[in-house]
Amino acid sequence: MAVAVALVVLLPVMVFAFGWWQYSRIPKVDVATLSPRGGRKGTNYLVVGTDSREGISASDPNAGAFLSEGVSGARTDTIMVLHLEGSGAQLVSVPRDLWVTDPATGQKGRINSTFAAGPANLVTAVEQLGIPVDHYLEINFVSFAELVDAVGGITIDFPHPAKDDHSGLYVDQAGRNHLDGSQALAYVRSRYYTELIDGRWVTDPTADIGRTERQRAFLTALMDEIGGERNPIALLRVPGALGSGMKVDTTLGYLDALRFGWRMKGIDPQPVSLPVTPRTTTGGAAVLDLQPTAAGVIAGLAA
Repeated sequence: MAVAVALVVLLPVMVFAFGWWQYSRIPKVDVATLSPRGGRKGTNYLVVGTDSREGISASDPNAGAFLSEGVSGARTDTIMVLHLEGSGAQLVSVPRDLWVTDPATGQKGRINSTFAAGPANLVTAVEQLGIPVDHYLEINFVSFAELVDAVGGITIDFPHPAKDDHSGLYVDQAGRNHLDGSQALAYVRSRYYTELIDGRWVTDPTADIGRTERQRAFLTALMDEIGGERNPIALLRVPGALGSGMKVDTTLGYLDALRFGWRMKGIDPQPVSLPVTPRTTTGGAAVLDLQPTAAGVIAGLAA
């Protein structure tokens, strides 16, 4: 009897301690530019996906989606703002081709290029749009793939069969498809997304806008899998799967992360788009400008 009581008491403590140890291994980023709370009710998490090649070997099953491009260093492939307020949530995609002023240089350029000067510079660029940032989450896509496998895969609804010969994506049937980590990585990194419509393959004409929509669908499906997991042992695999591929800001402690995870259970983030207009710069670059109606979306994120 005493042994049973001891197990009941010690097991939660051991699980908590193991989770803390796993979380403590996640690298922290000092982002001194995080927004003050003020009177805001909502909390904004800037979620950044990078395509860093660091630590990827040619034998990695996901290597083809990275090493084939021959690009060194890290770039932001995904920029999203997760807005939590009360029992609701919004997931807003920030297109990487959005034309902004780089806080570090004062020059105009795509918002994803501001990451070259560090996470704090990207945070400032997002804040200059009028979007407060309370916490920063960064993860490279190889860790994304490992996380997908840790939760048993994700389900994406495909309106048509789809492929991308560059990323390795191939889905031969429309409808709900269950993807493992490697397949999910090919989906989220697809730049040449092509669908089989009425018997012929059609390349997605929306370019970066369509890509951000797919990335948002991926992240929503991933959060749904994690939030719906009830097995504590399975949840303990999540920090380990992330490994050094994830970074969080220094103000997001372990208890904050637990509260965040608990809060996300059962929440289905509402997808929200920043209204943008494509144009070509005088230098010939294809970029996106915010439309005046974007002010309403941004105001909601600042509430």
